[in-house]
Amino acid sequence: MTAEKFELLISDDWRDYELLDSGAMRKLERFGSVRVNRPDPQALWQPQTPVESWKADAVFASKDDEDERGAWSFTAKQPPEEWPIAWQDLKLNARLAAFRHMGVFPEHSVHWRWSMDQVRQAKRPIRALNLFGYTGMMSLALAKAGAEVVHLDASPKSIAQGRQNQELSGLADKPIRWICDDAMKFMEREVRRERQYEAIVLDPPKFGRGPKNEVWQFEDDFSKLLELSRQLLSDKPLFVIATVYAVRLSYAAVGQALAGAMPGGKVSCGEMAIRESGRGLVLPTGLFARWTPS
Repeated sequence: MTAEKFELLISDDWRDYELLDSGAMRKLERFGSVRVNRPDPQALWQPQTPVESWKADAVFASKDDEDERGAWSFTAKQPPEEWPIAWQDLKLNARLAAFRHMGVFPEHSVHWRWSMDQVRQAKRPIRALNLFGYTGMMSLALAKAGAEVVHLDASPKSIAQGRQNQELSGLADKPIRWICDDAMKFMEREVRRERQYEAIVLDPPKFGRGPKNEVWQFEDDFSKLLELSRQLLSDKPLFVIATVYAVRLSYAAVGQALAGAMPGGKVSCGEMAIRESGRGLVLPTGLFARWTPS
């Protein structure tokens, strides 16, 4: 089976997030009331206004535009350690995190919305596994739509932030299991336990380490990740989503890897993007592939 449908998914359903300007390998964004200036190697064009004129509360500087290591600096008063923002009815705390992150990837809202629709339309019990789940917005979306969710991340800090976001969103009573573990080891145990899931979400990094210093390398481990996902799919599956960042791959490669690992069905793949609020220009952010049964 091959991936035959290619799409550009544009995240344009936020009120508390805005891409204000982009270019010269940087982007100016608004998270709630806080403006940030961050590197972005995909912004190869000229910005609407010169980067030097951008008014930001915080600026992230790194050694080069592809290096995530660096530090935040502040133009005036330092923003709070964290502050609340919302997507639809889901709330989270944004923060100036290490490696230029903000506690959320706004472009993923296209998958949150789609996944919620799939769960609600299924009208049956859905067990969902969210791997490399970060601070939990996908898990909250799935749980709000009615799924029983297992959320896994190797970072205790991200797990704690996810629990906090669950409380902020008023979803404390929803069935979400927050697990800090190595994704591959957890999946292998789940296969041995003969656990199954109707929905699986994968957001693996290019490189990462588990809680016991287990090494994740995308090029070496992605195929095995997909194979384990196939083994964990129930006999009445709903979907599998994979998102990929910072790797030298085409979206077609990601889509066909997912298509080859799954039993029949259909795969769509493409790029995620955010629309700039002024010019309407779109900033590509990452690759995705979605599998659904036929």
